Amino acid sequence: MSTRAVLEVIALDAEDAVAAQAGGADRLELVTDMAADGLTPSPGTFTAIRAAVDIDLRVMLRLTDGFAAGDVDRLAAVAAELRAAGADQFVLGFLGTGGDVDLAAVERVTAELAGCRWTFHRAIDRAADRDALRKQLADLPGLDTYLTAGAAAGVDEGLPTLLAEARRRGEPGYGQTLLVGGGLRLDHVPNLLAAGIDAFHIGGAARPDGWQGPVSAPAVRQWRQVLDTA
Repeated sequence: MSTRAVLEVIALDAEDAVAAQAGGADRLELVTDMAADGLTPSPGTFTAIRAAVDIDLRVMLRLTDGFAAGDVDRLAAVAAELRAAGADQFVLGFLGTGGDVDLAAVERVTAELAGCRWTFHRAIDRAADRDALRKQLADLPGLDTYLTAGAAAGVDEGLPTLLAEARRRGEPGYGQTLLVGGGLRLDHVPNLLAAGIDAFHIGGAARPDGWQGPVSAPAVRQWRQVLDTA
């Protein structure tokens, strides 16, 4: 029996979260400040969203725009605060100046997440060597997902990489779920599903009025219907 594709939607607040769940989202990525491409929300925002919906929540751990970790001790403290507030799934990803994974920062922050599942986000799309990054992270506890467009510019450019990585499922470093997001459109979905990719991430696509407007339950429902019937 096949399981349905996962649909993850970016939520900024409880209103977004309720609309996304009503539209058929399976999981939310919680962020603030999309002008900086999504930073860590406050524990208060997390608890308000947690009270409003009962689907899975993955909380962004990112304090500044870009892909450098910044103040790693502060980041670890923020992770601990969110854990104390009840968060149990996270999103993170840090690169060094040369485009290699900042393994020390990733390990320091994920040490606060013992027992939690987490996504390595689109920092992989800016990595100097995607394959090397995957192999360096392969054995870190809790890592179960890569959020990726296959390329920094988005899915249009990254589609061949996504399809190639899907074919490597089961190889060392390729056991995690491919969660496709970043310029993702409905017309990309059939090719991705046909390749066995079964997790999709949307942000702006769930907001007909742009980032200044809320998540639209009908917009999310359209994605749910396409994923369920494609």
